[in-house]
Amino acid sequence: MKQTSFWNNLTQPIIGLAPMDGVTDAPCRTMHGIHGRPDVILTEFTNVEGLWRGSDRIFRDFLYTPAERPVVAQIFGCRPEYFYKAAHVVCELGFDGLDINMGCPASAVANKGGGAALIRLPETAKAIVRACQQGVHDWANGQTLEDLEMDPHRIRQIQQMNEDRARIWGDPIRYERRLIPVSVKTRLGYDSIVVKDWMQELLELEPAVISLHGRTLVQHYKGEANWDAIAEAAEVVHKTDTLILGNGDIHSLYQAAERIRTTGVNGVLIGRATFGNPWLFKNKELLRQILRDGIIPTPENLPDVEPTREERLLMALEHARTHAKIKGQDHYVELRKHMGWYLGHFVGAKRIRNELVRMNSLSEVEEIIQRALDEPEPTRYEVEDNMPAIEVHDSSLDLSCSA
Repeated sequence: MKQTSFWNNLTQPIIGLAPMDGVTDAPCRTMHGIHGRPDVILTEFTNVEGLWRGSDRIFRDFLYTPAERPVVAQIFGCRPEYFYKAAHVVCELGFDGLDINMGCPASAVANKGGGAALIRLPETAKAIVRACQQGVHDWANGQTLEDLEMDPHRIRQIQQMNEDRARIWGDPIRYERRLIPVSVKTRLGYDSIVVKDWMQELLELEPAVISLHGRTLVQHYKGEANWDAIAEAAEVVHKTDTLILGNGDIHSLYQAAERIRTTGVNGVLIGRATFGNPWLFKNKELLRQILRDGIIPTPENLPDVEPTREERLLMALEHARTHAKIKGQDHYVELRKHMGWYLGHFVGAKRIRNELVRMNSLSEVEEIIQRALDEPEPTRYEVEDNMPAIEVHDSSLDLSCSA
């Protein structure tokens, strides 16, 4: 069975939404998919052993909607046999691709031999890629979760997720058995930059894509991302059919264009700059046109989209409603940070934001935002420079594996 990779059908340069644990859940990704249309979206990373034998709650990380397509499931762990099984789950849920996290610097992951620790374990890393590729192949050839003796309750839960997505969003209940592409997200090295040798190791397995964050594991997110090293990696990867995406310290579409122009990567994944900002991806076609025409990108010819006060309020309201539609109203604490990120840079934003980051239900969000919409439009534009940042709990930032 021949693999048909969606990656090769994407217009380059590719501008994607990076996976960030604790941030890019299904409602967040859906908002970006509807309003920003990034070229590709990756899920929060999900533990391969947990998919097979952990709490049922882990399947919430694999909720998604058709608006996210092409949507790639990102998984992590350290045992190839569980990656093989997890590949079947990813395929059964109808994802467009599978991405292996080999870049997370969090000690809870790396100390167990997963994430970026795999850079020091190239043979294990390659065994994991092979296991995923074989799992995809075997599923495409008809192997089932029942054949792998998965717990019947978990099989039924996966089936229910597909049925719910079909009922609510119109997605197919069953998916064609096909070979989905396997990709890798990683870093420059463990405690030093070894990216050329590391790329050669990974390229032996011919992954569809390598996404490369411009720091080592020990750096976490300190210092600046090293895009010179990403450019060196791109030279190695371009000798093959694998695509390479850069990641790290991209704060605007203009910066994305400049990084693509100067490093030769096939595209970028953008992380923290997307917080409360689906508008970030709006001008990606203009980005491509500027690069095709050989024009040097500047903040003037590739400006940020600046939403109005009303647009920010309505986006926050739609996100809250989407959250309720996907996750129900039992998990509204997860939404508070998004409300804070949306609402800033206009008169009165601080008061509204402070109310929203304490809400616990959709009705509270609707009441707060409708009251704000009914207020007269302010006549004086004001950026709240002293606005306190809305914090994501530290573990989420550690596990995001993006910047």
